[in-house]
Amino acid sequence: MRATHSKKVGTGSNKSPEKLNVHIRNSWRTNLQLIRSTGNTIGYKKILSEWQCLLEVKMGRGSPIPTMLRRKIVEQYQKGVSQRKIAKSLKLSSSTVHNIIQRFRESGTISVRKGQGRNTILDAHDLQALRRHCIKYRNATVMEITTWAQEYFQKTLSVNTIHRAIRRCRLKLYRSKRKPYLNMIQKRRCFLWAKVAKGAKWKTVLWSDESKFEVLFRKLGRHVIRTKEDKDNPSCYQLSVQKPASLMVWDCMSACGMGSLHIWKGTINAERYIQVLEQHMLPSRRRLFQGRPCIFQHDNARPHSASITASWLRRRRIRILKWPACSPDLSPIENIWRFIKRKM
Repeated sequence: MRATHSKKVGTGSNKSPEKLNVHIRNSWRTNLQLIRSTGNTIGYKKILSEWQCLLEVKMGRGSPIPTMLRRKIVEQYQKGVSQRKIAKSLKLSSSTVHNIIQRFRESGTISVRKGQGRNTILDAHDLQALRRHCIKYRNATVMEITTWAQEYFQKTLSVNTIHRAIRRCRLKLYRSKRKPYLNMIQKRRCFLWAKVAKGAKWKTVLWSDESKFEVLFRKLGRHVIRTKEDKDNPSCYQLSVQKPASLMVWDCMSACGMGSLHIWKGTINAERYIQVLEQHMLPSRRRLFQGRPCIFQHDNARPHSASITASWLRRRRIRILKWPACSPDLSPIENIWRFIKRKM
């Protein structure tokens, strides 16, 4: 049997310079330290910067030439060296050296020209038609838009391609914002109310409202952050029941601070609403405004607009802020409800 001899790396000069050069070119950044330590041992007397130039030349097909090597080509060209000699000394093709020198002559720079890349399937005219269709049919799904685009443009298009095209049209898919429905009469009343209330003193308003809190099963948190494989993870479910237990909460607030919180028990009617006003609204008004005049705000719910509620407010000489119908977005207390539900 032949005896096998193990060779230690970095000792002796058994490896030829050509083989070591090929080995270093594959991963020059990780072997720069090896060149510094073993450069004199293997017989190389070249400067480290020249080594780096030679190592950076051997790159993948289509990779740009490094800036340092481009600068060296231009420097040798300005010294009067021919292009063939430059290509031979730097181990580059003559066409590469010619293109770099020609670009330097035309533009005076050695930067890499930006590649054109592959042409897009949808041009600018197609994107305009896609944008008009998306704006006209805002509630359409991406699959429906893709089906329409394939028939309209007579091209093979995927859902991902339409997604990218929609982003190129400066559009994006969002969740629809919920807004109460208003007919033309209600819209006109809201507009007139906004004109009248433009110069109102909002710091003197005591805002009030009720909100429904579902026990254990809240409506917030419909989105969940997960991976594709975690779709069946119980922590990523949104639990729902047919009739969840709920509580109705009343509260008031002003620019001076928060009022007292009241939790309803049972159904709400005009008589029980008057009791809440006596037990919670009047003490909160005295504590927040301290005898200063204020305006009380509540919406047009049936317990609020009942005749006995209106008569009780007149007897108490409480000024009421006129409120347009179906306008919960005008009240700042709606933001407080959202904060509380997020905390819960």
